[in-house]
Amino acid sequence: MLTARAMNEVHQQIEALRREWGRRLLVLGHHYQDDAVLQHADVIGDSLELARQAGASAAERIVFCGVHFMAESADLLTAPEQAVYMPDTSAGCPMADMAEAHRVARAWDLLERSGGGWLPVVYVNSTAELKALVGRHGGATCTSSNAARVWQWALAQNRRVFFLPDEHLGRNTAADLGIADADVARFDPRAPDGGLDPATLGRVRVLLWQGFCPIHVVFTLEQVRAIRAQEPDARIIVHPETPREVVRLCDAHGSTSQIIRYVEGLPAGTTVYVGTEAHLVRRLAERLRPRGVTVKLLRTSICPNMAKTNERNLLAVLQHWPDRNRVRVPAHLVADARQALERMLRL
Repeated sequence: MLTARAMNEVHQQIEALRREWGRRLLVLGHHYQDDAVLQHADVIGDSLELARQAGASAAERIVFCGVHFMAESADLLTAPEQAVYMPDTSAGCPMADMAEAHRVARAWDLLERSGGGWLPVVYVNSTAELKALVGRHGGATCTSSNAARVWQWALAQNRRVFFLPDEHLGRNTAADLGIADADVARFDPRAPDGGLDPATLGRVRVLLWQGFCPIHVVFTLEQVRAIRAQEPDARIIVHPETPREVVRLCDAHGSTSQIIRYVEGLPAGTTVYVGTEAHLVRRLAERLRPRGVTVKLLRTSICPNMAKTNERNLLAVLQHWPDRNRVRVPAHLVADARQALERMLRL
């Protein structure tokens, strides 16, 4: 572990390099990053917001402090002459890895043989390879904030929604749209035919891939009920990657940006419990304490992949620009993956 003096030297070196590069460099920081990293970010936001900032930037080099699928999205939305880097390219997403493209391709073939009428919708928390598969079959990406709108786009075409990779965001989106439970089924990629019989495949309107976010499934009914019993006036908000039975007991649910807006809009004297990644919740607590809003963790949940980024490996990228830290979507995937993103952005 570095001493405080050494860490300060790292901090100063990063800032010197940022000044040297000026507008030719853009550092993007996701909300789940540690404060030590975010103090060097030009823009702080959620995954799609940051990717769009990358696409709107004229910077030569973009450093994405997040996880791999986010940097891939930035690469898809930037020009060929721009380069996207990560401090640690091993920072992945377990949920994205739960929907391997070859398994999804087999599932899609099954759906087509079962009678068709399906349209794939993929959460942006997914690999570029999966986005390309979805784009190739006429589908679109979505975020946790616009999932309902993208689903409505699909359903308005009299199509059925094949949603992946997060089952919980899917169940919450279906509930938000008033889709009956009987019209929703789960596809288990490791079971023959997804664990579904032909009658079910022919009947349901929505099919959900069996995937989940380890950070958000730790929030439970017991936690919510305990708060209701002990602090009945407290508010509770969670991310829609949380299981539906928990979401339905809370006061609100929303994407990272929606959680921030909800908490910042609460009046003084309010206590609010937030169910999402702990770095964001602690930052909100610090920011809102002077305004008299008490922000508490529903439970401490930290993303280990986000934690792989730190000041030391950020500095290493800025000093050496190693090719292994550059994130490049393979050329044969770019057009289809970009198509899936652009269909969403047009909505």
